[in-house]
Amino acid sequence: MPIRQPIVSVLGHVDHGKTTILDTLRGSGVADRECGKITQHIGATEVPLETIVEFCGKLMIPNTLIPGLLFIDTPGHHSFTTLRARGGALADLAILAVDIMEGLKPQTIESLNILKKYKTPFVVALNKVDRINGWLSSEGSCLTDTLKGQSEKVLEVLDQKLYNLVGQLFREGYSADRYDKILDFTKTIAIVPTCARTGDGMADLLMMLVGLAQRFLQEQLETEMEEGLGEGTVLEVKEEKGLGTTLDCIIYSGIIKYGDTIVVGGKGEPIVTKVKALLKPKPLDEIRDPQERFNHVDSVTAAAGVKIAALNLERVVSGSPIRVAEGNIEEIMNAVRMETEVTIPLADQGIIVKADAIGSLEAISSELIKLEIDINRAEVGDVSRRDVVDASTMQDPYNKTILAFNVKILSDAEEMLRDTDVKLLNDNIIYKLLEDYVKCRKDMECSLDVVAREEIVHPGKFRVLPDCIFRVSKPAVVGVRVLGGRIRVGHEVLRSDGRAIGKIKSIQADKKNLSEIKSGEEAAIAISKVTVGRQLKEDDVLFINIPEAHAKKLLKIPLNMDEDDILETVKAIKRRENKFWGM
Repeated sequence: MPIRQPIVSVLGHVDHGKTTILDTLRGSGVADRECGKITQHIGATEVPLETIVEFCGKLMIPNTLIPGLLFIDTPGHHSFTTLRARGGALADLAILAVDIMEGLKPQTIESLNILKKYKTPFVVALNKVDRINGWLSSEGSCLTDTLKGQSEKVLEVLDQKLYNLVGQLFREGYSADRYDKILDFTKTIAIVPTCARTGDGMADLLMMLVGLAQRFLQEQLETEMEEGLGEGTVLEVKEEKGLGTTLDCIIYSGIIKYGDTIVVGGKGEPIVTKVKALLKPKPLDEIRDPQERFNHVDSVTAAAGVKIAALNLERVVSGSPIRVAEGNIEEIMNAVRMETEVTIPLADQGIIVKADAIGSLEAISSELIKLEIDINRAEVGDVSRRDVVDASTMQDPYNKTILAFNVKILSDAEEMLRDTDVKLLNDNIIYKLLEDYVKCRKDMECSLDVVAREEIVHPGKFRVLPDCIFRVSKPAVVGVRVLGGRIRVGHEVLRSDGRAIGKIKSIQADKKNLSEIKSGEEAAIAISKVTVGRQLKEDDVLFINIPEAHAKKLLKIPLNMDEDDILETVKAIKRRENKFWGM
């Protein structure tokens, strides 16, 4: 029985070389053309058997049955969990890319959890071995030949790095070793030292994938070579000259043919339409960014990447399912409707998230939920006037924010943004967008904290310095040293016996008028309605009189240790007369 080509997912941490591994195989430069050289969405590349034979050379397994490999290139940053999970769910095999100098990162561990969840067999590409000082590349050679040309010092460093990784994988519940030392591949994960940039170890990596597929997945690939109705996932929705709106898809089960009725997930209800063209990228070309024209085909059998042209695709949502329907349209529509539904917990008050695809939306929302950030609305689509209006009505200033990933800002929304206090953060790299938002929120917290401190009477404690009585009364002017917190012009002075005396009229130091002085600073202050020798005297320790309503608000503002102590002292003074004061 003929078998289909296995789907291979490439997973790992950002910048550990996933896309470069595929670029080496297909002789392309997709990594260089990616925004920030970082993969944002799942892409697909077919590598035919002839290319694998050419790469593997003498390593090639005889009597190979698989027709080739279909690679899924996935985003690697930890915030792309949902996109990677979609990749993991589709994959028969996986490559886990690990930078030899960095080992397992939190994002790599997250990839391991995805592979474990879907029980996907995988090979570790211990990448960037050329970063070892003194490494000699040998393009086109198998790894064992390349290793023969290395110095003892280089081999020593390689072994050290490799067994560091073995230890890390063991702690994650995996037994692993260098691929050429493994006796039982069902129990031990194969590690292949590689350099995607130079091609070192790439033949060995391909050979391992082919060997695992041939030996352990043949029955699975046979039984999945269905003559059934095609099923797939929409990767991208694009405008193509002469074709209109098209869908880049992976068909992972069954067959899709020219003229088929298909059901696709979209904004609102699923879309029912007919296939008017099927276009496949040429072998080794990338469906997201092809360098050559597509081939028109009459049918596509799983597993394959394909571009579909049809009518009424404008509402299709990236990441949604696509199904061939044949007399069972209502049943298929219900299934597609359920799969397309975005299940993100929403709140009455929260920020607004707009993104270009379901996967992006879920990924961003997942990270915001981890940060305990409430989301009011999360939708696929461009930023509109309605989004700005909704954000501007949020009561909490933190929620007057729109996060926009890889979408347009419509002109009416731009115009309205100029007249509101809504913050719009827009980027086409997800992790950068989230980092910018976290920074923006911290800046906002600092700004709001400053405003709050300006408006609220703050804890303050000071001592009247000896020999620094400059005027006895009307107003009294005395030298003071701040023992904690701050004292400001306009604040009332409190004695330790609970009696409130005059207000601070002015503060002066080095012949300059100041609005406030803080802990450790000295100055001359003028106090109204006070006579030195009566209400205060030298060496007296005095406090700022904090109104009860302000004392309650101070509980929500971060204070340092001295400020906390002063606030507690003032509470104790006040509670001599009112035991519930400040509660």
